[in-house]
Amino acid sequence: MLGKIFVNFFKRCASCSRERLYAVVVKEFIQMMRDRVTFAMVMIIPLMQLILFGYAINTDPKHLPTVVLSADYSPFTRAFLYGLKNTDYFKIREDVKSESAAKRMLEIGETQFIISIPVDFTKKLLHGERPELLVEADATDPVATSSALSAVQALVQTVFNPLLVGALYDLRSTNYPVNIITHANYNPENITQYNIVPGLVGVVLTMTLVIITCMGITREREKGTLEHLLSTPVKPIEVMIGKILPYIIVGYIQLALILFSAVFLFAVPMYGSVILLVLASLPFIASNLAVGVTFSSLAKSQLQAAQMAMFFFLPSILLSGFMFPFRGMPEWAQYVGSILPLTYYLRIVRGIVLKGNGFLEIWPNLWPILIFMVCAVIIGLGRFRKTLD
Repeated sequence: MLGKIFVNFFKRCASCSRERLYAVVVKEFIQMMRDRVTFAMVMIIPLMQLILFGYAINTDPKHLPTVVLSADYSPFTRAFLYGLKNTDYFKIREDVKSESAAKRMLEIGETQFIISIPVDFTKKLLHGERPELLVEADATDPVATSSALSAVQALVQTVFNPLLVGALYDLRSTNYPVNIITHANYNPENITQYNIVPGLVGVVLTMTLVIITCMGITREREKGTLEHLLSTPVKPIEVMIGKILPYIIVGYIQLALILFSAVFLFAVPMYGSVILLVLASLPFIASNLAVGVTFSSLAKSQLQAAQMAMFFFLPSILLSGFMFPFRGMPEWAQYVGSILPLTYYLRIVRGIVLKGNGFLEIWPNLWPILIFMVCAVIIGLGRFRKTLD
């Protein structure tokens, strides 16, 4: 049966007229070139993927911010700090003097590691008592910390043994001369779901709200229902608010479903306030809806609307820190990611869910979303109102 289908197909192809086939092909190319937005997206999106995956994505991040709390200043501790810098995994800050300030930096995401050197470190080392070094890591993203923690373990023997010479030579050991104590804070078991599942809240909201909004409004414009709606006593501002409010409710339903699944299906702990997360989600939802409204005013068809949504969604998911460590990307990619609201929303969600952050801790990541929301709402509603008028 299948063979007959192929035979009939090739017979029909053989009977085709070259002139007519050529005319159809040329016609399709002309039609494609007329739709400049679609043609540009077909060219730009593969190029964007090539650049992002080729240059911006890095699963082995380097130069991670590190706070050092040292109560012992000796050649041994200085050699250890120089060794940390030479691994390229750590970007050391020694200007933080209090443990409380360092802990707060770890909570709000300003630092990835805290390294504490006790006051009697050198004394115990010279007595062969294997002094302890405490390394605290923000393990909400296990990929971002695993390689760096392994580098610390490997560094201990290579740094201290060369300094144990002369009368200190007997202190050399085939074992590690220093005991490294590692605290993987917020995710001690390095469970991937703890990082991925809370982040899905922002990814799903970005994808669905932008696509549904821009395609829904564009579809109504194509069918002419928007014009029919405007022929009624309803004002344009009422049309805009009425279009946006249902999607805000949809966004909160999605938020509730994902949080419910995170807690009861994946056993993700909920250390922070759900009410705070709900309130902090409103500007993020409004930002995505405003982007969707803007795209709907620019797109002439649903296909163009979907392409524009993909153009916004692709860098959001790749440069926000959801799939790959944010600090592992080059600086230019981090600058681009810093424009996107998803970057900050992921930190807010993970901070509230895994760290129990309060309002003061999430504020450094909340105000950039508010600024983006105001700008996006002004542009989106302005263009949408112009389209309606």
